[in-house]
Amino acid sequence: MHWPAIIRLCGILVMLYSLSFIPSAMVSLYYSDGEWIVFGWSFVIAVLSGLALWLPTARKHDDLSVRDGFLVVTLLWTILGVVGALPFTLGLHLNITDAVFESVSGFTTTGATVILGLDRLPPSILYHRQQLQWLGGMGIIVLAIAILPWLGVGGMQLYRAEASWVVKHDKLTPRIAETGRALWSIYVALTLVCAAAFWLAGMSLFDAIGHAFSTISTGGFSTHDESMAYFNSPLIETIAIVFMLAGGINFAIHFTAYKRLTVAAYVGDSETRAYGRIFLYSSLFVAASLFLANAYSGAWESVRYATFQVASILTSTGFTTATFSEWPLHVPLLLIILSFTGSCASSTAGGIKVIRIMLLAKLGVRQLFQLAYPQSVSMIKLGERPVAEDVLLSVLGFYVLYVVTSLLLTVAMMAAGLDLESAFGAVFSTINLLGPGMGEVANNFSTVGPAVKWLGVFGMLVGRLEVFTLLILFLPSFWRY
Repeated sequence: MHWPAIIRLCGILVMLYSLSFIPSAMVSLYYSDGEWIVFGWSFVIAVLSGLALWLPTARKHDDLSVRDGFLVVTLLWTILGVVGALPFTLGLHLNITDAVFESVSGFTTTGATVILGLDRLPPSILYHRQQLQWLGGMGIIVLAIAILPWLGVGGMQLYRAEASWVVKHDKLTPRIAETGRALWSIYVALTLVCAAAFWLAGMSLFDAIGHAFSTISTGGFSTHDESMAYFNSPLIETIAIVFMLAGGINFAIHFTAYKRLTVAAYVGDSETRAYGRIFLYSSLFVAASLFLANAYSGAWESVRYATFQVASILTSTGFTTATFSEWPLHVPLLLIILSFTGSCASSTAGGIKVIRIMLLAKLGVRQLFQLAYPQSVSMIKLGERPVAEDVLLSVLGFYVLYVVTSLLLTVAMMAAGLDLESAFGAVFSTINLLGPGMGEVANNFSTVGPAVKWLGVFGMLVGRLEVFTLLILFLPSFWRY
């Protein structure tokens, strides 16, 4: 391990992240809520912490290895999650467990919360929560497109191999820094358009900006306890659906569509087409189920609530206009399956990702075919391009670890005191970066114990960092030189 280089990089990024407290302090001054001093102290603590890491290693410029990369990514997400907790501890006086849970939930774009009474919180604290998600959403896009393929994480090699027509034919940029700038421009543009649409639809400017942050990042934090149900507006819900789905699309596809000024990039991508079909068919099925169960008064209301909740859960945003765990019979289970499915790779959403589900389905069909025709040789393709066997093996390994980790976390949650429904709800809400769960955690995590919350933090980090990135650190062989 190149420890000096790792520590130096962590110090630099902590100092850079400290700048995020400045907008929150400005919001505090604008609304005169008295919290500017909290963000001032948070800024000072973050800067000093970053300097403490950077100064002793400032002259160390060793190149990072692939093994170092796994550790750096995990450390950064963990450290920045802790630094982001400072305003919750200093301003809201939350204990360390609750503050870190809230911060990591925001930074990983999960949207699970331990805070009650959002409508009464200082505007600057609310802004900080929303901004956490937005920064985390952009961070995971750069991570997924520029860094994870280099590490070979969970089939992300697809985005540097022949199976990805985006990277093969429309490389974003030749350098990671330029890639980051290109992605930032798209991310910011989508956020501005979303905020303008919310504002024109009737939200206050503060709510419009805050909800644009959480919609594009598919984070799901709201400035109101009732989430999107607070506004009770079909127009606002429709806008949210459009931009949640946009946040769930591979941002490399967004880049290609922007570069070519055509929607053909979306139509030509097999994952995006499958993602659209999943949303459409699931929405129709849930709407029909709600209508037949007389859950709402009429077909229109059933369609309204079904499409919003399906979009929210498929993209792991977690906005709510209804408590889906109370919906009839099979509907909550279908939504749970959708949360595990997730949206497209290299998006801000969580879950296993549509492209992996597609490859797993193709693997299953190929195995059935080979059972019927043992002498046959078949190749799995995405579109017209073959997928390498090592990529398929990586996807299969990712799936196994994802499921096993989910089961073990459920057992651990039950050992920590939750009943089966609540434990499973806590796991799928955290590892899938969803937010709302079932049972005791259907709406928030405020009533569960510290052990459950720390397990939730672990689940959020595992889900956000694509499983392999974090779990590989538990291998003894990883630490051997």
